[in-house]
Amino acid sequence: MFVAHVKHLLVVAVLLAASIPAIAAQSENSWTGQVSVIDGDTLGMGKQRFRLHGIDAPESGQSCKHPERGTWRCGQQAALALADQIGRAHVTCRQTDKDRYGRIIAICALGSQDLNQWMVRSGWAVAYLKYSHDYAADEIAAKQAGMGIWSGEFVSPSAWRRGERLDASTNAEASGDCRIKGNINSKGKRIYHLPGMRWYANTRINEAQGERWFCTEAEARRAGWTKSNS
Repeated sequence: MFVAHVKHLLVVAVLLAASIPAIAAQSENSWTGQVSVIDGDTLGMGKQRFRLHGIDAPESGQSCKHPERGTWRCGQQAALALADQIGRAHVTCRQTDKDRYGRIIAICALGSQDLNQWMVRSGWAVAYLKYSHDYAADEIAAKQAGMGIWSGEFVSPSAWRRGERLDASTNAEASGDCRIKGNINSKGKRIYHLPGMRWYANTRINEAQGERWFCTEAEARRAGWTKSNS
């Protein structure tokens, strides 16, 4: 009876240990081990939490809109994409800072692959330009390729946390024949899109941020906007 009881306890201990992400190595400002995906920009390793540096992924409850498939759970899909990419492999997270909540801000890598960059490049997160421009070029590439959330309409994660939603009035609608979209891109450049151009459907106009509609190209050019290259 005693031997059987001991064996039972050992089995339970092994199962519990297997369910906890292991930290394989730790040095100053660096951790390596198995991780759990909290959301698209947050990883857990044991009791430690890492907020991925320079990126902002859709929140867990956030939805996006595809022009053909309609509304979809982009926040949930972003987290699943990150989890699928990592699998059960060990990840190394290197601290770059700490946020106001005490969380470690880190660049996390899967071997030689920067996971922060992969999330932005794959269209599952945007570059968090308020804090870093490290992944600005990756965001532009994802946007041009229509990857992930760039395949349709979405509210930036930071705006979503402030309460903005896809049907908010800040996503202004065209008025009458004035259907040329005057957009300000991530680099602050003012460009306009004509109906039928490649990025016209994906471009949202936020008048609160200085974006606007134009009735003619001449009007857009006079106001300082440049025609989009695609």
